[in-house]
Amino acid sequence: MSVWCQGMRKPIVAANWKMNGSLELCEHFTGNLVRPDYADVWIFPTALHLGSLTDSLRDTEIATGAQNVWCEPNGAYTGEISATMVATLGAQLALVGHSERRASFGDSDEVVAKKFKSITDAGLKPVLCVGETLEERESGLAFEAVERQLNVVEEAWDRPVYLHEAIAYEPVWAIGTGKAATAEIAQEMHALIRNHVDGNGSGESQALRILYGGSVKAVNAPELIAQEDIDGFLVGGASLDVNEFNQICEAMKS
Repeated sequence: MSVWCQGMRKPIVAANWKMNGSLELCEHFTGNLVRPDYADVWIFPTALHLGSLTDSLRDTEIATGAQNVWCEPNGAYTGEISATMVATLGAQLALVGHSERRASFGDSDEVVAKKFKSITDAGLKPVLCVGETLEERESGLAFEAVERQLNVVEEAWDRPVYLHEAIAYEPVWAIGTGKAATAEIAQEMHALIRNHVDGNGSGESQALRILYGGSVKAVNAPELIAQEDIDGFLVGGASLDVNEFNQICEAMKS
């Protein structure tokens, strides 16, 4: 991938801090973050720090978002936040369907579809996460697993789903394990996702940005981003180190 120019898919480097961070990290990160014009930078802090980080980045091109929202705009859902609340803060994005939400908190495909709709209804951009487990990969069911996750979201709509959104492919077996899918494995799945979107008319497949998320680091970012259908990264643990994150952003120029 060459340096971004008009007409190409602009790369995205997204930071998912998960249940990590502090006000000090927010200040350190924003103070030392290189702000590239050749890639979009998105940051997903904890809900506790989302308002502060959004305020500090309000006059920049960097977008912020929630790691998770509930399906409804309000109500008796103790401990949850809604997409409308996130939008009120001035944030622009929300993750939905992250593998940790699916595995650890029981978010079914149907719940993910409802959350996706609540995010778009609130005027936010959803970043839909899809991916297969190690068992599904070893059983030869990786493609079927990812297509199932896409199908359930698409079946909940009566219009093209992916108009301004991004999809993040995260091989579950490569998250937090130190393992990463090879560039070839990642490209194969990204191409499948783009072909799926093209084949069922659920969005503009050539405009859709598909991110890779699975133990992304500065050392493997250049090889991954060089693949035709990889348009950026959803970075987990490495995004807590602003210097490492800056190096990953730098790889978008290669």
